Amino acid sequence: MKFIGVDLGWISGPSGLCCLALEGESLVLRSLDRKASFPEVLDWLAAIAPSPSPAIIAVDAPTLIPNKTGMRLPERLIHQHFRKYHAGCHPANLSRPFAAGLIQFARDLETQGFVHAPTIQPRQLGRYQVEVFPHPATIQLFKLSRILKYKRGRLADKVSELNRLRTYILTELPQHEPPLVVTALPTIPTAGKAMKAVEDQLDSLLCAYIGAYWWYWGEKRNWVMGDYQHGYIVVPCPPHAPVPVGDRP
Repeated sequence: MKFIGVDLGWISGPSGLCCLALEGESLVLRSLDRKASFPEVLDWLAAIAPSPSPAIIAVDAPTLIPNKTGMRLPERLIHQHFRKYHAGCHPANLSRPFAAGLIQFARDLETQGFVHAPTIQPRQLGRYQVEVFPHPATIQLFKLSRILKYKRGRLADKVSELNRLRTYILTELPQHEPPLVVTALPTIPTAGKAMKAVEDQLDSLLCAYIGAYWWYWGEKRNWVMGDYQHGYIVVPCPPHAPVPVGDRP
């Protein structure tokens, strides 16, 4: 089984890509990459997880967008439960310029056999796609009091926060189940463009791990913010944590 993370460039930015594979009881890093366009991403996915091989693709981007305006249900729930950690997410609706491309990307994944999996039977082989969001996942998996702020701010601060993220990936994810076995990751550059490339790759690795955690545990250790009808985001949660209750449209 392969677990693929896609830190998708919403409009024209490059996308970070990661592939983890389950070997025995552990996850191993097979590939970290970055592609400039959606067609290149889709070609990469088709090569690394050709049909009918089992895989789950975890995408950091809204891929089910039913609402014409405003905010989707999963975004409202993320804000409700994670805003105190500064982990809110951007609203998605059909009027936004990125909407058509992201929806089409998910449809293209479906043509490769990857079905949406807002519910899942744990550890059952198949070809799935899910929407994920790294910020709340880091709060849960790394037990943080606030997100790692490597997206905005002074360059020196972003480098420092990315180094913290890299350290957490190397030290904390091996402690979870399934454990991630990784001994080396790219070092964090101090130049803006090079740093952004590594940021995208580390985000894609987080996405891949979230996908693996969802496949391995299902709802036992994950929250699903939303549903197929309104859009959804899968977030890891601590064992035995109560399912959050949120508003409905």
